[in-house]
Amino acid sequence: MRTEDLIKALDADTSSKAMPLRSAWLMAAAAAAVIAALVFFLTIGPRPDIMTAMHTMRFLAKFVFTIVLAVTAFGLVRALSTPGASTARAAAWMLAAPLLVAVAVALELFMVPEPMWSTRMVGSNMMICMGFIPLIGIGPLAVFLWMLRYGAPTRPVLAGAVAGLLAGGLAATFYAAHCFDDSPLFVATWYTLAIAVLAGLGALGGRSFVRW
Repeated sequence: MRTEDLIKALDADTSSKAMPLRSAWLMAAAAAAVIAALVFFLTIGPRPDIMTAMHTMRFLAKFVFTIVLAVTAFGLVRALSTPGASTARAAAWMLAAPLLVAVAVALELFMVPEPMWSTRMVGSNMMICMGFIPLIGIGPLAVFLWMLRYGAPTRPVLAGAVAGLLAGGLAATFYAAHCFDDSPLFVATWYTLAIAVLAGLGALGGRSFVRW
């Protein structure tokens, strides 16, 4: 079978699903958010001083980073789940979150004395961060991998990795409400590593469960 014929067949199969893929993805995102919220509130919950912290730019900036990652990853994973869909623009938008973090880190390095850099980067909750972002994100990742099976991605490993980034962005958004370390250096280091764990699990899931 020619590649063009295969893509058309996959697209026809996807179109014949009981629910349109776009609607299914929106429902999956809502379900994943509920799962993440339940795990978050049943385990660590928000920090006690969250009302005060919400008046600081450093605290709010964490949510900008994580939400931008989640939104851009959602756009890309949806495109990857649809055979023949263009992914170039969605992939380009994935640069937004890393660039925002890089700018924030550069500003902090400029404003904070060098002897404090390592203290800001290590923080006080790195092990909690590394444990709870994957814990909060594993349920949403399972939902997104199931959604990839509902679609028909032609690059299942890549799609699974992006699903992991989406789950990681969602989980990090909830975890940020608990985290006492608001430094961009901390976020750039430990949030990134924790989200990378979910991306790796997503890639493995894509290879094992999404591949057809």
